[in-house]
Amino acid sequence: MTNPRFQSVWDAIEDTPAEAENMKLRSELMIALKRHISRAELTQDAAAKLFGVTQPRVSDLMRGKIERFSLDVLINMAAAAGMHIEMRVLEPV
Repeated sequence: MTNPRFQSVWDAIEDTPAEAENMKLRSELMIALKRHISRAELTQDAAAKLFGVTQPRVSDLMRGKIERFSLDVLINMAAAAGMHIEMRVLEPV
């Protein structure tokens, strides 16, 4: 018996391809937001003010609580910070 290979951990653990794609996008946005906070040397309170959220929400972000964030919320946070988001949609191979 061979073990299946997956392109992403999300492909392996999510029930559907749609859920896996959603999680991939959310995780990429969370990583980008965390990097922004780190590079700008922001405190959680300063980041919260910048993103237009509460400090506990930034704490959730920093701790990787992905289940607590929707794509919409993460996009809004990135836009509030002046970040530019680009999206590519690839055809199936």
